[in-house]
Amino acid sequence: MDNLLILYKREFQSYFSTPLAYVFILVFLVLSGVFTFYLGNFYERGQADLAPFFNFHPWLYLFLVPAVSMRLWAEERKSGSIELLLTLPVSQFNAVAGKFLAAWSFTGISLIGTFPLWITVNYLGDPDNGVIFASYIGSWFMAGGFLAIGSCTSALSKSQIIAFITCGCICLLFVLAGFPLVLAAFQSWLPQVLLDTIASLSFLTHFTAISKGVLSLQDFLYFVSMILLWLLLTSAVIDAKQAD
Repeated sequence: MDNLLILYKREFQSYFSTPLAYVFILVFLVLSGVFTFYLGNFYERGQADLAPFFNFHPWLYLFLVPAVSMRLWAEERKSGSIELLLTLPVSQFNAVAGKFLAAWSFTGISLIGTFPLWITVNYLGDPDNGVIFASYIGSWFMAGGFLAIGSCTSALSKSQIIAFITCGCICLLFVLAGFPLVLAAFQSWLPQVLLDTIASLSFLTHFTAISKGVLSLQDFLYFVSMILLWLLLTSAVIDAKQAD
């Protein structure tokens, strides 16, 4: 456990050793504001909530989270430092978990940076803060799911660009699986049971449920299971690449 914490601290601090981390946070905050106040018609809606802010999170993460995850393993493989990393007195899965947790914490800090929006909506009206809190938690867990997928795609290639594109495509599939327009397109020729199964695999379905203020164990188990599954796949990919 101590070695895991050391690796976590090293990886987390590495994000702030270059200006890229600050650029990412700035882009995230600017885009969050644009989506909320302009595309989301925050003022025109006349409602004291952050629904316009959270509704865009799955689509925002499609571009920003792969930008964080693409360097997790691709950079290590390209520079050859992955062999040195895996010789440290830490298990391979702990190394995968340590790098993932550092990236997840980094995205959490970016999310915390949007708290002024929460303060603003409380200043303008009387929102349901329980729903807003649940939405923040759901958004962070969804980001974790995206990052876990990105960790696996980063381990597959030495190219960060390929890792970025692959992660974005896979995450898009997991978002669209619960998109109403996509489900409606298949409704005429797929049985309802199969449609429900497809929807249940979507990030969008579970995030939408949490963002309504319903903290269901089922939704959190989904995100935790997705994270663990993709981290295990990451470890398996690293094993396979070492055997090559």
